[in-house]
Amino acid sequence: MELRTLRYFLTAAQELNITKAADILHVTQPTLSRQLMDLERELGVTLLLRGKKGLALTDDGMFFRQRAEEIVELTDRLEKAFVEKNAEVSGMITLGATEAVGSRLFAKLVKHFSDKYPAVQFQLYNEMADYIRDRLDKGLIDVGLLLEPVDTSKYDFVRLSQKETWGVLMREDHPLAGKEFIMPDEIVEYPLILPIREQPRAEILNWLNKEESELKIPLSYTLLSNAVLLVEEGLGCAFCLDGALAIHSSPHLRFLPIYPEHTTRSVVVWKKNHLFSPATSLFIQEINMMRAKME
Repeated sequence: MELRTLRYFLTAAQELNITKAADILHVTQPTLSRQLMDLERELGVTLLLRGKKGLALTDDGMFFRQRAEEIVELTDRLEKAFVEKNAEVSGMITLGATEAVGSRLFAKLVKHFSDKYPAVQFQLYNEMADYIRDRLDKGLIDVGLLLEPVDTSKYDFVRLSQKETWGVLMREDHPLAGKEFIMPDEIVEYPLILPIREQPRAEILNWLNKEESELKIPLSYTLLSNAVLLVEEGLGCAFCLDGALAIHSSPHLRFLPIYPEHTTRSVVVWKKNHLFSPATSLFIQEINMMRAKME
């Protein structure tokens, strides 16, 4: 159960009208209805009766409203205490980020928070997703930017809306550089540079319908930065995401999406039920605010 959901319920309970409540919350009516139904499903009770003339609170709904108001009030008081001591909020927030188009939104979030709380410092680890996840689990990273698939059972998370598209990076003078997209049988005869990460590597091999022993793989990489230089040198063609490539773009290279299209998304994650520092807690609060805007 999230604080945002409590605020949604309290607004609906105040207005007793889904349309008015959705307008106040700046969300769509279906989004609000879904959140309220998910809340009732989670609690196993009916909180609101829906009728042609609007909403009505059940006995359970009135009891829940009272407790929800107490929780939100305490949270608002806590947030206000931090805001009033804005200049005193300090500390270190440790981030981990893989290369992805979601990195741009992540960077804007960090800049916005740094402007708001200038005494807070950040440490940023640019790693492949498996290393970031391991550091998250050990408490060495507070918040991570990962690429799906991600096991979210032990994390709270925000899924970013931008799609990441898999493709092949090659030199502009490569025989296939003039194509619109790449088919498996077109690329298998050339030297290939693959990511080390097990999940995307397996998906690429499945798309190619080949075993590793059937391919020429001169290099495997964790992050794309150095692999881009080796593609430029002509070592081979690199499988990568367009979002990662955007960070290391080069005018002498071509990125061709694979066909059939294969996409993924970025996810911002942090550990569930973990006691964070005040600075990190505020940063996570900013992330949740971003999620509310996205919905």
